[in-house]
Amino acid sequence: MSAAARPPELGLRANARQFWLLVLVNAFVGAMIGLERTVPPLIAEREFLLTSSSLILSFVGAFGLVKAITNLFAGRLGDRYGRRPILLAGWVLALPVPLIIMLAPSWGWIIAANLLLGASQGLTWSTTVIMKIDLVGPHKRGLAMGLNEAAGYLAVAASAYTTGWLATRYGLRPEPFYLGVAFAVTGLILSAAFVRETLPFAQLEAQRHPKAGGEPAPTLGHILKEGVWRNKALASVNQAGLVNNLNDGVAWGLLPLFFAASGLSVTQIALVAATYPAVWGLAQLVTGALSDRLGRKGLIVGGMLLQGVSLLGMALWTGFLPWLFASVLLGLGTAMVYPTLLAAIGDAAQPSWRGTAVGAYRLWRDGGLAVGAIIGGVAADTLGVPAALIIVAVLTAASGLLVAWRMPETHPVASVAA
Repeated sequence: MSAAARPPELGLRANARQFWLLVLVNAFVGAMIGLERTVPPLIAEREFLLTSSSLILSFVGAFGLVKAITNLFAGRLGDRYGRRPILLAGWVLALPVPLIIMLAPSWGWIIAANLLLGASQGLTWSTTVIMKIDLVGPHKRGLAMGLNEAAGYLAVAASAYTTGWLATRYGLRPEPFYLGVAFAVTGLILSAAFVRETLPFAQLEAQRHPKAGGEPAPTLGHILKEGVWRNKALASVNQAGLVNNLNDGVAWGLLPLFFAASGLSVTQIALVAATYPAVWGLAQLVTGALSDRLGRKGLIVGGMLLQGVSLLGMALWTGFLPWLFASVLLGLGTAMVYPTLLAAIGDAAQPSWRGTAVGAYRLWRDGGLAVGAIIGGVAADTLGVPAALIIVAVLTAASGLLVAWRMPETHPVASVAA
């Protein structure tokens, strides 16, 4: 029987080739974000002479808002029409992004490029997440999410550092963004030539699910409504995801400018900016699998509290090495949270509407980038960057305490043991 005709079989080992191909594809997805972790805030300040933190953070807010909305439709459309077409559409949207940034005559063009990048990321990253969940089935979900997010954020780190190094050597534009053209073209070719549809795997799992043949899949409106407050698992995960990306958006947009004003070189800024996603990426290789053994809730709570401590350190400490240490702590805290939240959504949602649930969660999570741009920008403009970081640190710790109080354990083994 040919590979194309072979019936689907759940499991990481049974689908190793497609799984690792999707890991590679997601590395290119992450590399596209890495293009923007170091250089664009410096372009805003040094080329376009912007002084308002709110205006500079607008590129993060634009990215987050569009990505959040696109996430929602990516999941729903993937459940209805298949995952692969959504992935390909996302890569097509990515193609013009680096070209626009290289040639942008004003800050408005940078924002427009981020609107496209947000839509692209919403389609590509959401779809690679859902496709891996489809392939592995229920037993290695945390490990799968750890591998997926590790690949993406290690690529973010490598791209962030490399663009910073290129900016130091050649200037802020256009050379650092030549990489983006290569990333987008390679990601599209890999996806079009080698990635296969995974919706049949989700349909197989749905047939085996205890509630298969029961109630019909809930509507999108119902899932969104339940995820606001009524469903304790979905609501807890959604708010934690939002706050996690709220602090990431503030770190993304404000920290390069904060470090530059304090006298760090572009290379040092790039190293601190890259350390956070590098630790985040590497540690997820452990934390995702750990959540399969210990459960989801404890890692989420601990990770949010650690993020709060690290952001407080960013505000109160001074100097390259202390900030580098705080960046390590922020990466560790985020690694505890990021794949675990995705795995918890996979636990709580039935296979037949999992894509929609993941999309709804990512709507909340990436909406945090837009919220962070507003809160961080206003706070930085009125109170200063250190005060903005302290405010975000308190919000992050409070989110972790809310999870501790309200979220039930979603992992079936851990919840039975408890």
